[in-house]
Amino acid sequence: MSPLTRDASRPLRTWLAVGLPLALMLLMLAFEPTRFDFALTDLFYQPGVGFVGGHSYFLENLLHNRAKQAVILIGVLAIAGLLSSWLYRPWAAWRRSFGYLVLAMALSTALVNPVKTLTGVHCPWSLTQYGGSETYSPLLGERAPVVDKAGRCWPGGHASSGFTLFALYFVLRDRRPRLARAALLFALTLGSVFSLGRVMQGAHFLSHNVWTALFDWLICLGCYRLILYRQAQPTPQPAPATRAVENVG
Repeated sequence: MSPLTRDASRPLRTWLAVGLPLALMLLMLAFEPTRFDFALTDLFYQPGVGFVGGHSYFLENLLHNRAKQAVILIGVLAIAGLLSSWLYRPWAAWRRSFGYLVLAMALSTALVNPVKTLTGVHCPWSLTQYGGSETYSPLLGERAPVVDKAGRCWPGGHASSGFTLFALYFVLRDRRPRLARAALLFALTLGSVFSLGRVMQGAHFLSHNVWTALFDWLICLGCYRLILYRQAQPTPQPAPATRAVENVG
């Protein structure tokens, strides 16, 4: 096998990076985790009182509002870096990386609202089981009649603020593998904390946010493959030496 150039990206296991998320999506479509969603949400709901996180200053003002603003700041810095890469020559080498960050984070967050509108799934706090007025209906099953207005809870928007940072992993993947793994763990942890916080507030079922993580991973992966991934190319080999052939007359 021909040796590969140093500039090539690290090998990408497509069966794992793409196949596993798609398999999980199909599994969740075939067997909606409704029972698990309700069992987990029930832990944070008290009849006659409401959700334990419904009036939490930490969950709403810090973990929801301020944390989301911090992630937005990362996106703004990526835009600033992209613009600066045309003005400050030493940053030109990072132009594609900045461009990738801007595109991947923008697509990850922009996907949420249109899909929310399309699916019309209600939040737990809107359901009769939790003091609301709406009837639960599965994602792909027969839609329940809407009493007031369509829901806007699938997929999870706030969780996307954390999971969109999967983009940091892909930016660092080929340059700083160890730091990339730390960035991946950070994005998973942050998105999961955001998810749990919203479940405690009655804003989402956990599966809503699992879907968000899968969507954001595939978006960040697709943008990486399109913008940053460098296909390995064989290293040119020297031509074999030719031997002079003497003609005998």
